[in-house]
Order: sequence, then C-alpha cells, then structure tokens
Amino acid sequence: MSSLPYPPRDLSSANTLGLPCVAEHFAAPESLAALQAALVEARRQGWPLTLLGGGSNLILPERLPGLVIRPAMARWWLEEGEGEAVRVHAEAGVVWHDLVMALAGRGLWGTENLALIPGSCGAAPIQNIGAYGVELCEVLEAVEVVSLADGGERWMTAEACAFAYRDSIFKGALDGQVVITRLVLRLSRTPRPRLGYGDLAERAGEQPTPLRVAEAVCAIRREKLPDPAVLGNAGSFFKNPVVAAVQAERLLALHPEMPHFPQPDGRVKLAAGWLIDQCGLKGWREGRFGVHERQALVLVHFGGGSAAELLTFAARVAGRVAERFGVELEREPRLAGERS
Repeated sequence: MSSLPYPPRDLSSANTLGLPCVAEHFAAPESLAALQAALVEARRQGWPLTLLGGGSNLILPERLPGLVIRPAMARWWLEEGEGEAVRVHAEAGVVWHDLVMALAGRGLWGTENLALIPGSCGAAPIQNIGAYGVELCEVLEAVEVVSLADGGERWMTAEACAFAYRDSIFKGALDGQVVITRLVLRLSRTPRPRLGYGDLAERAGEQPTPLRVAEAVCAIRREKLPDPAVLGNAGSFFKNPVVAAVQAERLLALHPEMPHFPQPDGRVKLAAGWLIDQCGLKGWREGRFGVHERQALVLVHFGGGSAAELLTFAARVAGRVAERFGVELEREPRLAGERS
C-alpha cells in the first residue's frame, strides 16, 4: 500500500506571528473521511500529530516533525430552533470572523461582539475566545470531535467542554486527544445587545443591530490592534491575570487608578496591558520583537525572528511586571507541540 501524498509544507504564512516553520508532512482534509484517512496514515507511519487552525493563537517552532493537520471543511448552515432561537452549524475550517459578519448581517444576535477575532471555527473553543464582554461559551451549544487515536466521532455539550476564562477541556484532559470538526451555536433573533465595553454603545448607535455592533467592534479593534498581515502578532499575548482579593486590595492601595474587575468567585481580574504599560514597556523593542506602541498586551514580530527569541522576549516582559507588581503573567498563545 503506497503512502498518501502528505508532502512538506512551509507554514511561515500560516501563523499570524509570521514565524518561520516547515511541517515535515501536511494535510488539509476537506471532509471527515479525508481527516480520518490522514489519521490512519499517521498511525501507520508512527508520525506525531500537530493540529493547526488559523494560526492566530499559536507559536510555531522552525520545524514540526510528523504530520500537521489543518482541517479545511468549510461549510456552515442554519437550523431554525424554537421561537426566536436559531442554531448555526459551522465546520472547523470556516473563518470565524467571516461567519460572525454573515450571521450579524442576517440579524442574528450572540456573536457580534466577537467580530474580527482571527482564526478558524475549529480553534475557537480551545481557548474559549472572548471579547467586549462576551465569551464563546455563552453561545456554544455543542461541538463535534474526532479522536486522534482511532478516528471515532462524538458530540460534546458545552458543559462537557469545561469552559473557563481563555480555557477549556481541550487545553487540559483532551489536549492532543481530539480534533474539533464542527460547532453548533445557539443564536437569537431577539435583540440582546451587550454594549457595556468602552464606547461600544456610543458607536453602535441608538438602535443597534447585530451588524452595527459587529462593525463597531471591528472599528475599535482596528484602532487598537495591528493587522497581522502588516505586522506579525498573535493578538493578546498574555491573559489578564486573576488574583486573590487581598492582593488586589494591596495593589489598589498603591495604584488607585488600576483597572480591576471583581469575579464571581471573589477573586479580581486585572488588566495585563495596563500592568505592562505601567512598566514603561509600550513601544519597547529588543531585536526582532517588541511591545506594540498602541496596545501593550500585543507583542509584535518585525521579521526574521524565531520562536525561541519570542519566548525570551516575552519572559522579559513578564519578568518586569512580576518585579514591579508581584503579578505573574501567563502566556495566551500556545507553543505547537506543547502539552498542558
């Protein structure tokens, strides 16, 4: 039996950081059957597996051994639910932002605040993407997954995904165990605008529609965040740290202006970008990497750098924050091949 054609692939343009990377073998299955065939071949060859989505929340090394799979199933469709509810089925290869804008244009509420988040639908649940007061878990009903071990399919409810802030079971117990192949979202035709973030309400107007909200979100993001097609970046590089209430109180006594957001469990979420900015790091550059001049939460790649250099630079940024505030920053993008 001859091997299936899974040739090497240059992935330098397949990650928004623009890091140089070559996959030893690459597959972009456009159907469930093609995905399962790739998994069979990987098992037969003994290849390690790496899953790749839109490459927007990933740090790639210079070489990825084994087989890199980038699901390319890209259909989506609507299923009318009860009353005002509408189910949206979206396969893993659908571009998330394109889906959000299409749904907003149809007058469906629920995902409009998540506009312009880069990446694919299949990657969205992994870190429970969120922005402007909304998280994916609030509209996700179920996900279809395929086992990397045997190619078996099954459905998981949102509850089974163990969602948390920028976290899910796919970063924990199921890390490296499954590939997400389809999402089911539950949206509504009933107006439910979430406009409590910044000047979003003002920009969306007095009679907001999902499309107007999505367009307002896009405008705000474009003002604050660099375009990865122009300047390599992975969006927010650090998670907003969540600290104990007593630690937050100590910091507020020293920095009364510090943004802080009490959490249901009694802890307090801090703004990582503000912490970095207060260390005087906004616009700081060292070698091929830097802190973005307008948004301190974003690390940028000026070209020619490597994953190792990026991680060293990020560690220096986090070290400065820890030294001044005693707060540890956690990296948001994942290193390919890394296990939780």
